Amino acid sequence: MTITTRTLSTLQHFIETKISQLKDSSHYQEIQAMPRNKRWGVWAGLFLLSQLLVFGSLYLIFGRVVVIGFFASILAGLATGVGALPALFFKDISRNLFNSLLGAAAGVMLAATAFSLLVPGLSFGNAIWPGKGIYIVSLGMLMGAVFLHYADRQLPHVHFDAISDVQLVSLKKVWLFIIAITIHNFPEGMSVGVSFGSGEMKNGVVLAIAIALQNIPEGLAVALPLVGLGYNKWRAVGIATLTGLVEPIGGLLGITMVTVFQPILPIAMGFAAGAMLFVISEEIIPETHANGRSRYATFALMAGFIVMMVLDNLLG
Repeated sequence: MTITTRTLSTLQHFIETKISQLKDSSHYQEIQAMPRNKRWGVWAGLFLLSQLLVFGSLYLIFGRVVVIGFFASILAGLATGVGALPALFFKDISRNLFNSLLGAAAGVMLAATAFSLLVPGLSFGNAIWPGKGIYIVSLGMLMGAVFLHYADRQLPHVHFDAISDVQLVSLKKVWLFIIAITIHNFPEGMSVGVSFGSGEMKNGVVLAIAIALQNIPEGLAVALPLVGLGYNKWRAVGIATLTGLVEPIGGLLGITMVTVFQPILPIAMGFAAGAMLFVISEEIIPETHANGRSRYATFALMAGFIVMMVLDNLLG
């Protein structure tokens, strides 16, 4: 067992212990004993209060841009749940349709990486270190790719290309696949945060839209196998949504890091770009070209790239 796996096991045990303690507390049991509508009202009120505290604290400490960036990363993460909604009505979808969705996601991510991370990263790098921006951003890209390579090696999971006709063949494989999606969502959220942290609101908005669009087929890829294995449909959608909610954590880390330490912005943008390119090349494109059926995905990738390129130009 690797150090990373042991750390995750310890974290899982800690979370399970805290959840158990919460359920055993008198306050929790008192709320659960309330009538259904009143109970949901109390939970909704507590949730809204917690959000007010979180966003209020971020605004007071870091300012408006951090709050907007964090909120954008939350919305991008929730798109995973939106993508999972078809699982409420279908147990399977056409392989060509699924490949096309993944291809479009790859195109969207490629365009966002180029126009919202690398181009502004080079500009910021040259502004801070004249003539050396290309080297700083390139170093960041290599660091991002190595980070995901290390995560892939340390954490047990399966890749997109382990999917068999959209659905995975065992419960164990499903959860290993969910771990893979969660691993890759963290740097995606971080890229949104880094873009907002640059102060270029347009780049942050474009990248948040790109990540949201890319998360839609990922949510479907998580929910459909769970439904096929007998999971409650709403529970499957909920699990898919949770895989995307790691993105706000990465988003908050990215935006606060580059806001406080502005000189690391170019290398952080390169890091996010490298991590996203790693995901595209290692996971998404190989899956869309599996079984020799790549033409739909190829044209979908080009369409996704063009859509994001046009969007970037319209907002610019």
